[in-house]
Amino acid sequence: MKLYPAIDLHDGMAVRLYKGDYNQVTQYGDPVTQAKKFKKMGATFLHVVDLDGAKAGNFKNLEALKNIIDIAKIDVELGGGIRTIDQIDVLLNIGVKRVILGSSALNLDFVKEAINKYGSSKIVVGIDCKNMKVATHGWLNTTDIDAIEFAKKLEEIGVKTIIFTDIAKDGTLEGINVNQTKMMVDNTNLDIVASGGAKSMNDIKNAKEIGCFGIILGKSLYDNQIDLKEAILKYED
Repeated sequence: MKLYPAIDLHDGMAVRLYKGDYNQVTQYGDPVTQAKKFKKMGATFLHVVDLDGAKAGNFKNLEALKNIIDIAKIDVELGGGIRTIDQIDVLLNIGVKRVILGSSALNLDFVKEAINKYGSSKIVVGIDCKNMKVATHGWLNTTDIDAIEFAKKLEEIGVKTIIFTDIAKDGTLEGINVNQTKMMVDNTNLDIVASGGAKSMNDIKNAKEIGCFGIILGKSLYDNQIDLKEAILKYED
């Protein structure tokens, strides 16, 4: 299993939201400093989200992203506001290793085009949900689309990796939603990365036991609830 420390970007700074609420923001300073800290503790891959881009549908924190890649020199996957092939080109050209499609993934033709052009190792899809219904546009809208059925459609067109987030858990330190995440693992052949609510080493243990490919760690690291170095040594393959 892979552990992905998270850096959420808002106005060029590293932040965390509470349950995806843009009005409940906690700042954690310079994202490059955070990236260096995570790298020093053993992380090799960061999960980065452009929160402003997720709302606007275009890049808002590109400079901060480039600084993380160029200065911290660590692999990065990025999500948030990616709607076009041209945007994917820009990200891959500046060194992003994987691009996460979120709201735009509802357009299956777009996902298929991206997979065909770049391959499934470069394109992953984030399924953010509330009560197993897909949420879009920075979690501001909840659809009637069933998360598992959507994941199956993505699998059919060549997607290999899904980042699965329960919005109700994100930023709460209430623990990952084991039941819903397990449903996603059990009902697809996708590599599932658990996201949202991890609070302790037990959450990492649970994610590994139910067959997750990886887990994203955010607030638990910033609030020192999880020792990243210890977690990597114990659980990362």
